[in-house]
Amino acid sequence: MHEGEQIRELLRPQIAIDASMSIYQFLIVVGRSGAETLTNEAGEVTSHLQGMFTRTIRLLESGMKPVYVFDGKPPDMKKQELAKRLSKRAEATEDLSEALKADNKEDIEKFSKRTVKVTKQHNEDYKKLLRLMGVPVVEAPSEAEAQCAALCKAGMVYAVASEDMDSLTFGAPKFLRHLMDPSSKKVPVMEFEVAKILEELNLTMDQFIDLCILSGCDYCDNIRGIGGQTALKLIRQHGSIENILENINKERYQIPEDWPYQEARRLFKEPMVTTGDDELNLKWSAPDEEGLITFLVNENGFNSDRVTKAIEKIKAAKNKSSQGRLESFFKPAPSSSVPIKRKETPDNNAKETNKKTKGSGGRKKK
Repeated sequence: MHEGEQIRELLRPQIAIDASMSIYQFLIVVGRSGAETLTNEAGEVTSHLQGMFTRTIRLLESGMKPVYVFDGKPPDMKKQELAKRLSKRAEATEDLSEALKADNKEDIEKFSKRTVKVTKQHNEDYKKLLRLMGVPVVEAPSEAEAQCAALCKAGMVYAVASEDMDSLTFGAPKFLRHLMDPSSKKVPVMEFEVAKILEELNLTMDQFIDLCILSGCDYCDNIRGIGGQTALKLIRQHGSIENILENINKERYQIPEDWPYQEARRLFKEPMVTTGDDELNLKWSAPDEEGLITFLVNENGFNSDRVTKAIEKIKAAKNKSSQGRLESFFKPAPSSSVPIKRKETPDNNAKETNKKTKGSGGRKKK
């Protein structure tokens, strides 16, 4: 790599992306119509591959260097939350069955998205595609959001991209929302800085973590009747969960039995992460052209000409600096956007497009 290429690479902002959230997002959006999804000739779902391939190329063309971070083993304290999600998918599956019998297109659309699950195979397909594209993959020891935040705190990436506000609770200095949204949504990416959020809320980081626990997190139940605004009022008034528990009206607010808020706090402050260069291997390389054609065209039914053109885009993007269209991705987060309600998924964001994306092969699967 000559000097000009080295300078261009240094100018590119590195972005840590929560991969599992992105896969889920593409599964419920790209190539979907009602209960039908985009598949290859073997009947295997390919919408996540199409969405990731297209979006990653756009990021590269805009001068970014994406780093995709995958979840590892979830903390034991998350088992309750995972069980809740499993139960909700089971309920949605029953509701979808009824909607299909009644041919209720609106309910079919709604409940089919709620049955989506990111599988181990989805993750493996994703990792293979990214590595063939020459994009680094990080396998977190535990939570991807925590690993993304650790990379950002260590200065190894510019920002974290996710739809899960937990990244802020883990202390990510910069946080991006909507980076992985389809371009058809035309939603500008929002950039948040945790330091500005703390300043605006007039809270310390420890108090912000307590606020997020009170507002609802993956690791423990919250106190029924206390939402985001009430939690913020209580934190400002009392300073910590311990002081709130000493002063709260226990007849009005029922505190969960054996409430493990301290363990939840510890998981946010001391998560299991890695920042060792040798373990992470954050290196971008040229795309494996032959490997991409074999994987996308031969194995997953993508259009050969479009994949070949896409590969040329990847190669050309390597020679671009971060200037140009990068600013079109970002706009400052307005002060009214301080996130109190943290848990959101693509299913309850703005209306998604359901048009089949060009450039993919395959067919619809019911």
